[in-house]
Amino acid sequence: MDLAFTPEELAFRDEVRAWIASHLAPDLAAKVHAGLRLSKDDIQGWARILGRQGWLAYRWPVSFGGPGWTPVQQHLFDEALAEAGAPPILPFGPVMVAPVIMAFGTPEQHRRFLPGIASGEVWWCQGYSEPGSGSDLASLRTRAERDGDHYIVNGQKTWTTLGQHADWIFCLVRTSTEGKPQTGISFLLIDMKSPGITVRPIRLLDGECEVNEVWFDNVRVPADNLIGEENKGWTYAKYLLSHERANIADVNRAKRELKRLKRLAQAEGVWDDPRLRDQIALLEVDIVALEMLVLRVLAAEKSGKPALDIAALLKIRGSEIQQRTTELMMLVAGPMALPYLEQALEGHAAADALGGDPALAPLAPRYFNMRKTTIYGGSNEVQRNIVAQTLLG
Repeated sequence: MDLAFTPEELAFRDEVRAWIASHLAPDLAAKVHAGLRLSKDDIQGWARILGRQGWLAYRWPVSFGGPGWTPVQQHLFDEALAEAGAPPILPFGPVMVAPVIMAFGTPEQHRRFLPGIASGEVWWCQGYSEPGSGSDLASLRTRAERDGDHYIVNGQKTWTTLGQHADWIFCLVRTSTEGKPQTGISFLLIDMKSPGITVRPIRLLDGECEVNEVWFDNVRVPADNLIGEENKGWTYAKYLLSHERANIADVNRAKRELKRLKRLAQAEGVWDDPRLRDQIALLEVDIVALEMLVLRVLAAEKSGKPALDIAALLKIRGSEIQQRTTELMMLVAGPMALPYLEQALEGHAAADALGGDPALAPLAPRYFNMRKTTIYGGSNEVQRNIVAQTLLG
């Protein structure tokens, strides 16, 4: 296993860093580094900049309009974005549904859906979870009944991330009740402007409305929007989930937040506390170990060996690291970790008014928000079962 980058790969990283520095607005990077609220325009505006460069679809092969980068180049690009404080690339379009469309969609679906994803013009969301179907996704009940050239969709999805902004949603729907629950599921693409769709924001502990309920009331969806074969959606769903769980690990963002934690500890005068330093060191060791796990996957792919199927492991470790980082930030801030304040996420005025460091204002909202990471994308308890079954049979 060779984990060293080649001179060509290091030159690629320098090129990417230089391009990001010349295109990423400093005030936007400052918002990301400070953990302040990002608007739809912040996120989509940056996506469009990447799209014009051909880099929003950075994981795509050349045959589908991507740059054709190697897995190592993709990793270095991710790292450069995180270091610079770029807004996140929302995975729902370019990282999650696009590979499913490429692998199982028709040529017409490729032409229809992929360009808008690659350009950043079309915002996608994910319609998997339901009130009674999260980790037990196969129990979903949203129905899609065939009516000529359309499906009639009725049901509810929940925890739909940023669904209030989305143009399209990719959904798992039940098209049959015969046999095992997994065999009656189909993968359907639905225009969010369709009559009969209602989006209801859910306000979370951190005060944000990041997730939503999405209701379908006799929504007519063209049958041409079906991906692959009817009742084969479970296969496509598993294919997509492997991309989602690997993405949740997000080791490069973890490295950026570790630097932020160290800055906060120094600013708050607790950097020399030996017990705190021990905890930060343990966290850093785990982040390095997670990065080594990611690099092992890249090394296997680079050498032509079969890719390691460790999406569940990446999800478990990555989500736990995100939670521990926010916990340590709260510990560093102590009583100055402000409670949720709407104004604090928009700027510094509220923090200043309360006599606190502006850098501490977003810590409590972020801490509360990160409680979700060990649950979404398949709870960590379920992921551990998957790991055990994979290793022990």
